[in-house]
Amino acid sequence: MKVGRRRSGARQPTAQAGVTMIRSVAWAAVVGALVAAGGVYAAISSPWRSSIAAWLAPPERTVEAKLTPEEWTICTTMGAMGSEADWAQLDPDFAAGKKALVAEDWNGAIAALKLAALRDPRNADIQNYIGYAYRRLRQFGPAMQHYQQALLLNRRHRSAHEHIGELYLALREPAKAEEQLATLEDICLIPCVETDDLKGVIAAYRALVMR
Repeated sequence: MKVGRRRSGARQPTAQAGVTMIRSVAWAAVVGALVAAGGVYAAISSPWRSSIAAWLAPPERTVEAKLTPEEWTICTTMGAMGSEADWAQLDPDFAAGKKALVAEDWNGAIAALKLAALRDPRNADIQNYIGYAYRRLRQFGPAMQHYQQALLLNRRHRSAHEHIGELYLALREPAKAEEQLATLEDICLIPCVETDDLKGVIAAYRALVMR
């Protein structure tokens, strides 16, 4: 009986050691797979993330102290429009219109983007860009029309709400610009670029008109 107990006791540590070894090997395999997957993700997604960052980069806005409110409203910019490699994947007129926006060729942008809109009439981005070009030409009526069209196509279009807010500032209606800011704050569950930009522009506008 004593011999039998000794043999039984000897087998138990051996079994536990085997289980521990299997667990260690499995854990090492899991960690290795995660590390490998992380490397693949970084290699694949890095260009994509760089492209998105370029498209979403916040516009640079400067306000000269000596500008009047009317002059100041021309100084806002559309921000990064993407590289030529990005444009090559787009509708040719859409790409030409966006390139014209970057070059500040507002009439050229409008002409090209309107052609793109004929092929894609439900594209809210195109309507927003056309509105922006009209606003830079200080043709506020057509600008508002295209911004509103963008919102009819996509009522949560953040850039259109931001640009309408800026247009209201050009029309000396800051209260309505504040309404657009409130709408953006409702749309963005977390702080977004458009909210921050419009908030900063409203603050700069009020500082100018209160001087």
